[in-house]
Amino acid sequence: MSRVSTPIPHREGLGVGLLLLIFSVHFSLFTLSSCSDMIETDSSMQAFDYELNEKTDSIFFAYGILQAMQQLADQQVFLGEMRGELVATTEYTLNSLRQLQDFSATTTNEYDSAYVYYRVINNCNYYIAHRDTTLITGSTQVAMNEYAAVKAIRAWAYLQLARNYGTVPFFTEPLTTISQINNSNYPQYDINGIVNALAPDLEQYSGRPVPDYGVSVNIGTTNFGQAKSMATPLCFIPVDVILGDLYLEVGNYPKAATYFTNYICKFDAKAYSMGSAINQNFWLQHDNLIQPADWGGSQAYINNYGNIFANNSVLDIISYIPMSVNRTRGTTTKVPEAFGYNYYSLSNSADELWNEQMQLIPSQAYTSMAENSNYYYYQQVTGAPAQQYVNAAKLGDMRAENGMSLRVISEIENNQTETHKWVRKYMSGNIILYRGTTVWLHLAEALNRLGHPDAAFMILKEGINERSMDSTAVYVSNDTRRLLTVTYPIMGEKYASQFTSSLNFGIHSHGAGVTSDGNYPGRSPYQLANIVGEKMHKIAQTNEQLKQRLTAGTTTMEDTINAMEDILCDEYAMEFAFEGTRFYDLMRLARHKNNAGLYGGNYGSTWLADKLKANNPKKDLTNPSNWYMPFK
Repeated sequence: MSRVSTPIPHREGLGVGLLLLIFSVHFSLFTLSSCSDMIETDSSMQAFDYELNEKTDSIFFAYGILQAMQQLADQQVFLGEMRGELVATTEYTLNSLRQLQDFSATTTNEYDSAYVYYRVINNCNYYIAHRDTTLITGSTQVAMNEYAAVKAIRAWAYLQLARNYGTVPFFTEPLTTISQINNSNYPQYDINGIVNALAPDLEQYSGRPVPDYGVSVNIGTTNFGQAKSMATPLCFIPVDVILGDLYLEVGNYPKAATYFTNYICKFDAKAYSMGSAINQNFWLQHDNLIQPADWGGSQAYINNYGNIFANNSVLDIISYIPMSVNRTRGTTTKVPEAFGYNYYSLSNSADELWNEQMQLIPSQAYTSMAENSNYYYYQQVTGAPAQQYVNAAKLGDMRAENGMSLRVISEIENNQTETHKWVRKYMSGNIILYRGTTVWLHLAEALNRLGHPDAAFMILKEGINERSMDSTAVYVSNDTRRLLTVTYPIMGEKYASQFTSSLNFGIHSHGAGVTSDGNYPGRSPYQLANIVGEKMHKIAQTNEQLKQRLTAGTTTMEDTINAMEDILCDEYAMEFAFEGTRFYDLMRLARHKNNAGLYGGNYGSTWLADKLKANNPKKDLTNPSNWYMPFK
């Protein structure tokens, strides 16, 4: 039997040459001697017919899979972000990125490679086929958490293939021989086929924690002298999270909500307060705002959103790909540089770390959305107690400030000042895949489509807690209260104590201030009827059916669900901008709108095309087949 046993060379065009590259098993970290070496080298060692039957040896194979994840990190971000509407190019932008944005990319594009996903998949397949899962220490099955996590990574990689290429070859056996490649006809699966093939098997591992090889592993020092560590549990994807995402992608909303709820309850995943501190300029303009110091310094107003992306942060992060600290120690990333941050600079001078020749900047669509957002604040009223009155003003969403580094540069030549904004979400050199906030918002998306837009709004407004379940939360129906107590029992007897109003917060408050009703009757203007009504009127500007319903006062629950979904889409933009998820979110929502058939079977496609018109796409995006990259 002929074996594929050579190191993986540079990728080639589609055909046997590429297939050989895709299906080579490449466990590059098999012989590393210490935790500090785990993601530093790129050994060409190959392993075949190796049985993983010791209690400790599979850790090296698991890290080999994680190194394969590093190889796809940049592509995953650029494919997800460039094809969305939140970034704009500059005169310095590489053509490969421009082509992604205007949908003109061909198979010659450096970020078009199905191979990088299949490399992860085949490494996972080999591990799954060879790992001895019967090993026991005491009463503990020592391999099962790792085994389940590898299956979860494989499912994630297939999900990305389907998102980026539509229909793809599917296989679950490890391919190590030329004959396997040449003589097999692999089925072609779209996202529905992939979910049907992988999700039922994954369900048996629901509730299992990810592996933990050490809370924090030192992986080196950056070129400008900052130590970097890796939280090993964050290098894996929890089974319940990927199950929720798989089912959400195909519109199986009951199962999506079930597995997101399982993760939230089993692992006590709260929606944390990220803070709503306001830029000092806003304070000067609105002197009737109560200063944060006057709010009692409670947890609700700690400014944490920007801290998510700091070096070594674990705040809100569920899963990430930690990239190497420099080119001598392993796989590096081009993403920070594209956004203007010189992560691999040898200097710690701010002037040299931030590059004025950034390739990607916030788009006008993103800036307008952020600047025109309401900020909800406690208003000082003479003779009234603090925190009694809540007002709103177009002060903007503070996540647009906390996600940026704002600097003013003087142009001496023409005696004018020019303001530049740098995206600082990649200052850690890591690629974030999932945050706790992702799970809560995806749960909101599923609950909304299940006919509970009030539950989705609750997650945005004040979080699911005893306050929002109380009868004073007049926007919440009794059916929704039962749903969140029994069907998806976040507030059931077993888990309710984990999600109190002092611990679980509304996601929209991350950037919009006082969205919770707080001290009744001082209700925030952020109310379901107001926000959904405003969104409906905006949709009606381009939709005649909804316009007629609004005029006649005969809007339906389906209209509300569609409007709530658009509100969630805006929340995704503010929360996850530049993190590499935008186009995947737009595709999923567009597909759900098409399937719902509310305003015609192609409504979602036209909705997506309208979102992306500023990209000047070279393809007709009202045709879903044009959403995908050419398969290479």
